[in-house]
Amino acid sequence: MTGQDGVRFAGGCQCGAVRYELSSAPDHASVCHCRMCQKASGGPIMAFARVKKAGLRWTRGQPAAFRSSSLVERQFCAACGTPLTYNFIEGPNISVTIGSLDHPEAARPVLQYSIERTLSWFPTIRALPGKRTDDFITPRLAERFVCYQHPDRDT
Repeated sequence: MTGQDGVRFAGGCQCGAVRYELSSAPDHASVCHCRMCQKASGGPIMAFARVKKAGLRWTRGQPAAFRSSSLVERQFCAACGTPLTYNFIEGPNISVTIGSLDHPEAARPVLQYSIERTLSWFPTIRALPGKRTDDFITPRLAERFVCYQHPDRDT
């Protein structure tokens, strides 16, 4: 699906083994600070974009699944481990991970869940000093760098 600003709502895993397409723009985007999301992502939060279950179509491969609780199943790429969905089993919706979208900027979160589990240092991230990629990847290192990540588009 292509949104009003020309963004196609599609995505996939890091290695390209699993790809998906959304039939409509997500109707809600959020981040979650709960411990399950922290463990599933390996990071301090997970970011999700919600659509109707019928609006998600796998266009390459099929994801593996892990039932993380009695209510939720999470899908991921079995080859590279990329988290892809959060599925509240009894509900009509499924959420894709915003980071797996080809255009993650198109799904801006509007709500945070489980804020009581926010890691104490998380709110201070914006105040940390920052470095651009070119600041720590030297030209000599860049000459040897080969990216194996699948591009942000269908191939």
